[in-house]
Amino acid sequence: MTDSHNSGQHKDREAAAAEVRRMWQPTPSWTQPDPNAEPAADPADAVEQTPDALSEEFPGDSWSRPAAQAKPWEQQQTPPSSQPQPSAQPQPPSQSAPSWTQPAAEPTASWTQPAAEKPDFEDEVVETEDVTPAPIESPEEPTAPAHDSGPAGLPETPVFGGQSFNVSGPAFGQGGNQGHQAPQQHGGHAAPAPQQGAQPLSPAAQHFFPQGIPGQNVPQQRDVSYRTDELMQALPLPREAPAERGVRSVLRLRPGTTERTERIARATAATAFRRPVTIVVANPKGGSGKTPTTLLLAGALGQARGGGVVAWDNNELRGNMHLRTHDTNARSTVTDMLQAMAMLTQPDARLGDVAAYLRHQVAGQYDVLTSATTTYAQIEAKDFDQIHRLLSRFYKVLVIDTGNNEGSSNWREAMKAADALVIPIKWKSLSCAAAVQMLEELDNQGPEAQRLIRRAIIAVSNGPGDINREVEKQLRPYFESRAAAVVDIPTDQHIAAEGPLDHSALQPATRRAGLELAAKVSEQITIALNVPR
Repeated sequence: MTDSHNSGQHKDREAAAAEVRRMWQPTPSWTQPDPNAEPAADPADAVEQTPDALSEEFPGDSWSRPAAQAKPWEQQQTPPSSQPQPSAQPQPPSQSAPSWTQPAAEPTASWTQPAAEKPDFEDEVVETEDVTPAPIESPEEPTAPAHDSGPAGLPETPVFGGQSFNVSGPAFGQGGNQGHQAPQQHGGHAAPAPQQGAQPLSPAAQHFFPQGIPGQNVPQQRDVSYRTDELMQALPLPREAPAERGVRSVLRLRPGTTERTERIARATAATAFRRPVTIVVANPKGGSGKTPTTLLLAGALGQARGGGVVAWDNNELRGNMHLRTHDTNARSTVTDMLQAMAMLTQPDARLGDVAAYLRHQVAGQYDVLTSATTTYAQIEAKDFDQIHRLLSRFYKVLVIDTGNNEGSSNWREAMKAADALVIPIKWKSLSCAAAVQMLEELDNQGPEAQRLIRRAIIAVSNGPGDINREVEKQLRPYFESRAAAVVDIPTDQHIAAEGPLDHSALQPATRRAGLELAAKVSEQITIALNVPR
């Protein structure tokens, strides 16, 4: 009977405690629940931590408990719809809603919490909603516990500073995290960094002052670089153009290895030099392929660069370039140009005035200056200088074909003006022997000539039946060691016909070889221009 009576009193006291909790249950917090909140403790452990129901009626006493027992932040707030009704069975004390002295589901660091349990404030980012919390309307609102003002009689936390009610961890200015807090996000704006010497803002104040209090926090300007190279590097790389030939072009696929190599060679041949450049094609042996190599190189450069190239037959007496090119203009030669030099060197002279003495090759996009056709008009060093200066005024690239006499003054002047040297040979004994003798002669002319030899390109152009495998086996290593590169030009019946050289009539392999030759020469010119003379 006594046990039944005591059990009834205990139930009445539990019901009364539930009614008190329902009456003093605050309005649900306007803040979002902390996603990182620790899970609620086990009910069995909560019963051990809660002596009786009377202590739950006076939540202020929980602040006097040790830190190991006072952990109200571990409990989740119960929605209003799930609150226990007076007629319902009361829930265990461990599952009751948080006390009115602490906002539910809002992590708050108690000053009695040991330092070892302080959460890392630097890793937390608190997000709040833009809703004003509803005040608790109660005629008998109890006063807050005396312990809320801080330990050892410290003043209360101000509104615009100190510890926030929705941020866990030590307060600003306390502990070892001072000055190292991560920026908070409020309403999509980054919280301003507190100025040195100014009191930091709490997250609640930052909600109303996202840019900081005027006059206290000056926004820091971000360093922006306006360097051209950095801006260009930030741009996205252009996509590679699809293939232009074969099945890949129909399917809009990337080019194959051969086509990609040609694109690279074409881009190299189109290198923009900082001044007009001169390329000399020389071999004292007649019939070694000087003129066809000159026209093939000029056409490859002209097509890659879109013009601005002139081929010049610098034979002192009579060359044969007029027989290997199309006559698209008046039959003017270098002799006629020398006679009109006074007019062509005037300040108001134009490219069209000079072009009247040249032959334009449509397929290769280059112009041709032929040599004299008579024996009484021999070109000397002073004539070479005048013509070279005039052509350098209107053209970017000069490709000079030379004669067979190394002792002539115009031949030597061409070597002095050369930025690159191309030596055409055939794998025949006489052609190779003449090239070797010329290299030895130039090697004795000084450092400039020696550098010209190291940058030389060997162009092997064999006609039908011109290849001697024994000569190639013995002399190819020699030319590869002396010159910068050896380029093999395949046999082409159009070149072997000894008629006007039309670049549109060449075989694809011959055009690729000419483009490779132009790319190699352009590389050596770039090296020569970067080395001070």
